[in-house]
Amino acid sequence: MHHRAPSGERHLVIEIPHLRKTIKDAAILLLETVVIPTVLLGLLLHFVGLVPALCAVLGWSAFVIGARRLMKRDLPRTLLLCTVMLVGRAAVALITSSAVVYVLQPALGSVLMFLIFVGSAVLGRPITARLANDFVRLPAELFKHRTVNRVFVEVALLWGGSRLIDAAMTIGFLHWGVEAGLMSRGILSGLLTALTVAVCAAHGWRKLRRSGVTLRLAGRHTPAPAPA
Repeated sequence: MHHRAPSGERHLVIEIPHLRKTIKDAAILLLETVVIPTVLLGLLLHFVGLVPALCAVLGWSAFVIGARRLMKRDLPRTLLLCTVMLVGRAAVALITSSAVVYVLQPALGSVLMFLIFVGSAVLGRPITARLANDFVRLPAELFKHRTVNRVFVEVALLWGGSRLIDAAMTIGFLHWGVEAGLMSRGILSGLLTALTVAVCAAHGWRKLRRSGVTLRLAGRHTPAPAPA
């Protein structure tokens, strides 16, 4: 239901469905494209060498896509993008015969993401609005709300800062060796991402509530009892 907010904008009540499924899908995506490939590379690099380790990463990427198709599960754009990036990193590392290149590429990617997020916020067209709509279907009216757009700008700045910290963290750990860099990418980067998501969600939720936009989880509707 909608009503006028004190600022003259319409008060919006947005129901967010399938939150548990969204969180579960995001966790699976993190495992498939970051944690497991990094663990594979770290273990095999230590025991059998660079080429078998990188081949295992490529094989894992093919297995993930093949398994999802075989089980007729969705292939979200985010998964395909992450897989393409993972395969590209492994291929470049194979060509250069350098594990450092494999670890360094996502750090450079994080710098690029920092520029994209902050640049979109400065231009007033935050990329976070598009990304949010990929995970949760939001009504078009929400994006015309001035306060909502301001929140997306702030979240873009927060996320951009997080990506810059991520890049600095990876480069810093690389000074202690490739295995330290891999640990940073596989564990610390994932934790930083999860923390950033939590901070951005809490910040956005609080700011929207103060501005007359209510977000609530879609509940299960129980059927009315049959007449006696």
